[in-house]
Amino acid sequence: MEKIKDGASDKISILLQAIGALISGLAIATYQSWRMTLVVVVVIPFVILSLYGSARSISAAIYKQMNAYSAAGGVAEEVISGIRTVMAFSAQPFEIERYRKHLAKGKAVGIQKAGFTGFFSGLYQFFMFVAMGISFWYGIQLVVWGLIEPGTVFSVFWCALIGAIRMGAAIPQIAVILGAKSAAGEIFSIIDRKPDLDSSSKSGRTISDFQGRINIDNVHFRYPSRPEIKILNGISLEVNPGQTVALVGHSGCGKSTIISLLMRYYEHEQGSITLDGIPIEDLNIQWLRGIIGIVSQEPNLFHCSIYENIQMGNDNVSKEEIIQACKDANAHDFIVKLPLGYETKIGDGGGIKLSGGQKQRIAIARALIRKPRILLLDEATSALDTESERLVQGALDKASTGRTTITIAHRLSTWNTF
Repeated sequence: MEKIKDGASDKISILLQAIGALISGLAIATYQSWRMTLVVVVVIPFVILSLYGSARSISAAIYKQMNAYSAAGGVAEEVISGIRTVMAFSAQPFEIERYRKHLAKGKAVGIQKAGFTGFFSGLYQFFMFVAMGISFWYGIQLVVWGLIEPGTVFSVFWCALIGAIRMGAAIPQIAVILGAKSAAGEIFSIIDRKPDLDSSSKSGRTISDFQGRINIDNVHFRYPSRPEIKILNGISLEVNPGQTVALVGHSGCGKSTIISLLMRYYEHEQGSITLDGIPIEDLNIQWLRGIIGIVSQEPNLFHCSIYENIQMGNDNVSKEEIIQACKDANAHDFIVKLPLGYETKIGDGGGIKLSGGQKQRIAIARALIRKPRILLLDEATSALDTESERLVQGALDKASTGRTTITIAHRLSTWNTF
């Protein structure tokens, strides 16, 4: 996008102005003295090339220098944000050395940039003086021979040379414009791409009287990024309406993959997944995701108020419904004790930081506000302490009542309350 912005700004107009200056300058010079213009034109390409080389080398050096200093700034930001970890491991010398290496790269590139600037500036001045010497010497000869007037010498020289200078300074813009064209091609190819699973599509069926029966029959699946590894190999599962089923197993056995398939983040390659007897691929994706509530292991809360975070689950709800959802999620009591209650800003971007259990309960409230018929719980208590786990477990127990629920855990004891 930065390349497109650069190419779509004033680069084309600068290039057109330079071309116009060069053509008009040469036209005027040729009109006044074609003989002297031919001599000046011989030197013009060298002036243009010196300016082009200077602009290209300095721009490349500036880009490398900015990257080096940006990396150094990233290290500093990372260390400051995790200063407790750095202090706990006495890693200050290590982080200082890491920061110093990035600065050393920036310094080296800066010295290199100064060298390029000096070299090409000297080269440009050299060609300028060569052009001046040859043009004025030949112009004087033409004056002595009576072919032109003395003032014409200066007029022809500067008309041709100023056009060349403008063109030399503008030539690097061609590379910027071509880069913007290539970048725009990539962006538009993404915009024009028709995804296999279009979440904004209006096509597909909806079920007016949805019961919540899930049937997974002989499903096979591989992730598109790892086609050589089979994640699901003929799995079958049936969940009746209102039933709670726990999927227990080691990491990487495909538990979360089943949830991803139910949410239609991916398409299974074999077998069938049906909801109330209707194939999941025949259902409208927006409607499908609207009847499903999901609570992940590490819920993502945005830097806004608690009210807005919960309202994200369903923007057509009242304050009373949000409060009731929080009560069902065992979150209301701690929310009202916060400085601004439901209007308290949360998140790392300047808001109040919440504990893992508090985040989970807000995520549960956000899922419940949708009034989902299916509830998917992905390791919702794995990272919590005993007290937080008890509270969240109670919230999940309450939230699962009357809903078809699929839970994921590494330990069967986690879900013994069900």
